[in-house]
Amino acid sequence: MIQKTVWLAVAFAGLYGQPAQVLLSTYCQGCHSETNRSGGVSVQGLKADAVGEAGMTWEKILRKVRTGEMPPQGLPKPKDADRAQFVGWLEGELDRLALVKRNPGTPLVHRLNRVEYSNAIRDLLGLRVNDHAASLPSDDAGYGFDNIGSVLTVSPLLMEKYMSTARRVSRLAVGTVKVSAAIERFNPGKGPALDASDDLPLNLRGGLLLNYHFPVDAEYSFLIRVRGNPPANAPAPKLDIRIDGQRVKLHDVVIDSNEEAQITRNVELRLPIKAGPHAIGAAFLTETLKAETGVVSRGRGGAPPPNFTGNSVEYLQIGGPFNTTGPGETESRKRIFVCRPKAGEAETPCARRIMTGLARRAYRRPVTAADVTPLMNLFAIGRKDGGSFDHGIETAVRGMLMSPNFLFRTERDSIQLAPGTSHRVTDLELASRLSFFLWSSIPDEELLKLAEQGQLRAGMATQVRRMLADDRAKSLVENFAGQWLQLRNIPSWRPDPEKFPQFDESLRAAMKAETEQFFEYIVREDRSVLDFINADYSFVNERLARHYGIPGVKGTYFRKVSLNPAERGGVITHAGVLMVSSYPTRTSPVLRGKWVLENILATPPPPPPPNVPDLKASAANSAKDLRAALEQHRANPACASCHSRLDAMGFSLENFDAVGKFRAVEDGVKVDASGSMPGGINFVGPAGLRDMLMSRKEYFLECISEKMLTYALGRGLEHYDLPVVRQIRRDTTAKEFRFSELVLAVVNSVPFQMRRTPDR
Repeated sequence: MIQKTVWLAVAFAGLYGQPAQVLLSTYCQGCHSETNRSGGVSVQGLKADAVGEAGMTWEKILRKVRTGEMPPQGLPKPKDADRAQFVGWLEGELDRLALVKRNPGTPLVHRLNRVEYSNAIRDLLGLRVNDHAASLPSDDAGYGFDNIGSVLTVSPLLMEKYMSTARRVSRLAVGTVKVSAAIERFNPGKGPALDASDDLPLNLRGGLLLNYHFPVDAEYSFLIRVRGNPPANAPAPKLDIRIDGQRVKLHDVVIDSNEEAQITRNVELRLPIKAGPHAIGAAFLTETLKAETGVVSRGRGGAPPPNFTGNSVEYLQIGGPFNTTGPGETESRKRIFVCRPKAGEAETPCARRIMTGLARRAYRRPVTAADVTPLMNLFAIGRKDGGSFDHGIETAVRGMLMSPNFLFRTERDSIQLAPGTSHRVTDLELASRLSFFLWSSIPDEELLKLAEQGQLRAGMATQVRRMLADDRAKSLVENFAGQWLQLRNIPSWRPDPEKFPQFDESLRAAMKAETEQFFEYIVREDRSVLDFINADYSFVNERLARHYGIPGVKGTYFRKVSLNPAERGGVITHAGVLMVSSYPTRTSPVLRGKWVLENILATPPPPPPPNVPDLKASAANSAKDLRAALEQHRANPACASCHSRLDAMGFSLENFDAVGKFRAVEDGVKVDASGSMPGGINFVGPAGLRDMLMSRKEYFLECISEKMLTYALGRGLEHYDLPVVRQIRRDTTAKEFRFSELVLAVVNSVPFQMRRTPDR
């Protein structure tokens, strides 16, 4: 198929080169000459029979002409047939030249970002703490993602943070941490009283659940601060306290108060806990009967019983350790101490075995004596200073976590290759590329063994599907989708409480969870990626269903529901997306249009020209005023070229307010959700926008291909990568748009499989 495409492109180039030259001269050169250089682009001197000499400029021309942005509105345009012929010729010629002269790019040395560092610690040492890298500074982002090598810089402060984090992690993992009794406080993060975590039983409300790492085997104290306002003479609310899902106490919260008093009370207990991570939960039963009896009168989401009127856990304090009995047998210690020297035996052979195995996983390759010797030197120092074998191992592990071999992903070029030579990366380098792409973490044992045996490329499809089915693929949801769809902005967004009094923390959490579960469903079920713009379903809980006007949904757990296609469909109509593309006080057709152009069509508008006046303050009053103000704004020729596309897409989403609630009428006036784009393209409402996007689905496929390739490579795309993006689109289309096929097209692409030696 590729060879046929190339042959047709060659034949077409020979036939069409001259008409293409005429089209440029007729419709483009007036604005894009060396004198004018509108938009910084000149077509003067471009030769249609030598496209490869100015690939970057030709790629810009292709994108602008294909989307109809150029020539701009009001200027002469070629006939649609001529434009389509030009686009087909130029795309084919650029793709043909990319196959003739492959340029995979040269990825930079890549420092592990905060998420990758935390996940690597989890997978290497089995430390399942919420965030091992909480003390590290946040990472800068580039090209929309925070895993871009060029912006992952290193500073003296950052290295100091890595040192302190490595010290803490190694002591926790080995069990040499010296702890004195202390108290830590944790607040619920799931919203108001009637929303408990989905990780707690369904019949619990008003609580919290957290994963806490207990450093040693010891006794620990728990203080649960509860509050509420039970009616007089009602049965005592029952506080259910659980560790690792098992109830340790069902406490009757007896509170002397009247109906008008807001009360608080402390519930305290002290328990022996084994070292390691444990899930600690505390919440109120929503029914009088105990959940353990198997007789549940009301599940979460049903009407609360009389004795449950807003009782909730205000915070949880964990104190200790007290009466320590030892370091315990944690998952981390099991992974580290694969051997132990017996009394009188030499300790060095066992220490070398331990550090060789750990370094192989940490460095993501077989290790040599040059790798292990420095770690053994650290073992000797730690053994001497700490006085035990464990202290020696802890010092060596700390050094390993500070090693550039762990903190940085590096790929080496053979000195025998000339500068500018393209070559395949090794299987081991490919394994790291694959694991950090899909898991944001280090390769597991299966992936590492295949790479060591040189069998990874042969088993690539099997490994990709295995990795997507693994729980660690949730990193794609949290990191790729979280940044592509801007879900990371949801927790910090602050809608105006006076204009949107119905907005609360439960709704905020549900907004984020909806899109995350939607994305995870597409990955897990290997759905079509077109579902991102065309799905007639989503995932809601009771709080979000109430916001959407969907009846019959009870409880805080999320479930798949059908949507009214006239109102919602695809991620563009998810409340969280609509909220972060609005202002805190009102909607913004400009911001929403920009979001669609950037994240769905990959055609971001240029920055606004200087000295453009702001919208009148009255535009914030209503949707009608806003439309009028934008129409006046768009009358300025300097603004019209961009706003003709921005506003049309944004206006089609005006049925949603600034927190994503559907509205057909505002202040007694019907909301006008019609949009009109250049070329006579008209659509109305979210359904019209969805149909327009589906009629141009190749644009979305290239957008998600471009976003995913950027994320997978950890670098911004160059003009020579765009033919690869189009090939990924074609490969995905040929396989029914399946998500796994999109991923396979990315990992089988030239930039992912190869690298170019840098110019010296």
